[in-house]
Amino acid sequence: MAESFGVDVERYDRARPPYPGELVSRIVDGSPGRDVLDVGCGTGIEARQFRAAGCRVLGVDPDPRMAAFARRGGIDVEVATFEDWDSAGRTFDAVVAGQAWHWVDPVAGPAKAARVLRPGGLLAVFAHAFSPPPAVADALAEACRRVLPGFPFAAENAQDVYDAMFAKFAEGIRESGRFGEPERLRFAWEKDYTRDAWLDFLPTTGGLTRLPPDALAEVLADVGAAIDRAGGGFTMTSATLAVVARRP
Repeated sequence: MAESFGVDVERYDRARPPYPGELVSRIVDGSPGRDVLDVGCGTGIEARQFRAAGCRVLGVDPDPRMAAFARRGGIDVEVATFEDWDSAGRTFDAVVAGQAWHWVDPVAGPAKAARVLRPGGLLAVFAHAFSPPPAVADALAEACRRVLPGFPFAAENAQDVYDAMFAKFAEGIRESGRFGEPERLRFAWEKDYTRDAWLDFLPTTGGLTRLPPDALAEVLADVGAAIDRAGGGFTMTSATLAVVARRP
């Protein structure tokens, strides 16, 4: 699944929201310099944000389709998993990962991040926890249960899933023994979605990226009908979660 998101890179880059400016500023201001390694950089969404904040960014991503798209946006990208990536002796002031750290080994990943970080450098991993209204979320869960029996998270609250996941990220960083105590951050935000905008976003999410076209159309039709019943759009109140730790 980790390499399935590049099936439609234009949609992915268009539909996925950027990260809170406050989070980017906090990482940049807290780092000893401006050299950033972006793990699982995808199409370059967060890489472009860090570049706009004055950073020099190198991306690493296992999907050559994602890497090619990011390069077209001016981001240097090397194709590899983080665990297999060769730093060639290069070091950085911050290692970041947006919506990607769950694909990295929970202990080997932090250990490698520490090896490529300069003294005082930051490891910062973050992701959005989306919370659409219950009627929209329930329609997606029901459609997934019907089309994808056993689909993970179909019946679970996204916030709870992500809170548990970020607790595991923090524990993996502690277990590496290479960082100070991880700090957990949370940034609340709202975004208005039309029916078309939400249905544009959903195919970029895990599991749905690998659905056959007819099954995907069935899921989107059910969710679209729920949004229609809600008036054709909704305001989503969500959060971006982060774990930040400093190399001594």
